Amino acid sequence: MPRVRSPKRGSRSYSPRKRARNPKGRVGYWQKLDGEPGLAGFAGYKAGMTHLFYIEDRRRDPEYGQEVKSAATVIDTPPMLIAAVRAYKKTQDGLQAMTEAWMQNQPRDLHRRITYATDPRPDEKFSEIDANIDKVAELRIIAATQPKLASIPQKAPDLMEIPVTGGTIEEQLEYVKELLGKTVTINDVFNPGEGIDCIAVTKGKGFQGPVKRWGIRILARKARKSRRAVASIGPWVPRGVMPQVPRAGQMGFHNRTEFNKRIMLMGSDNERINPKSGFKNYGFVNGEYLLLKGSVAGSAKRLIKLRKSVRDPDYPEEAPQVTYLHTEWKKGGANQ
Repeated sequence: MPRVRSPKRGSRSYSPRKRARNPKGRVGYWQKLDGEPGLAGFAGYKAGMTHLFYIEDRRRDPEYGQEVKSAATVIDTPPMLIAAVRAYKKTQDGLQAMTEAWMQNQPRDLHRRITYATDPRPDEKFSEIDANIDKVAELRIIAATQPKLASIPQKAPDLMEIPVTGGTIEEQLEYVKELLGKTVTINDVFNPGEGIDCIAVTKGKGFQGPVKRWGIRILARKARKSRRAVASIGPWVPRGVMPQVPRAGQMGFHNRTEFNKRIMLMGSDNERINPKSGFKNYGFVNGEYLLLKGSVAGSAKRLIKLRKSVRDPDYPEEAPQVTYLHTEWKKGGANQ
């Protein structure tokens, strides 16, 4: 039987492949938008995957107007609490925090994440920002997730810093004054059919050898040393191992950004997406949700950070027509 050959797995663009600092994901850039002031992102928890049929509405696609099948990911997006507002000034070393205003009557769950919040007198802090409005370069909010509203077995919320985009700094300040201490929903940030970016940490697979990590071929049975290794890692002269040589190391648990994941469905009618036995390793989605086309990095229950797309998506403004959504899983939950 002929040996099956396949190209090397993975891209050198992601090297060195080191473990992420934490499983929460890290956002390196935020899109600056025009128009009315609003939030540039949101956060949710990955529930699981399914598949759907929809009518292709991109005119340049060869299957335009036809019914197409696609994988889809369900993200549980409970409302987020706006816990604080932080003002930044621009320095020669980048953005530097000036001051921050925390909400009054902070919930008990918030203190599970932070041991001490700054003095909860937002009026004085906002007066300080007003007095130095000419130095403010950017306003960001500190939003807290509410895992108690999702099927997440944790009491402490996850905090996420989200910039405010659109309008002038004065308009943004008035916007965050009204927002502090309230909750925002996924409908306040994104629209159906929109293309968004997903930032998450992939599934961790630990320390793996080059066969699984890079897809190299297994050597012959009579190989001199190891069969699951590269036969030669480099020349004698000059000495050294080149970075292109597949070597063992960390596989998975890397911070990744996926661009332009289209929102196929969103809402709070969770009966439409919940399998009868719930999602495997997650359970049931109890509130608002997102249904994204394709897969999303990370395991079930992992925090997924969502932001406005930084690349121009090739999608129509209207939401696609979903004709069928698969929820008929066997007992034991959906296959992830």
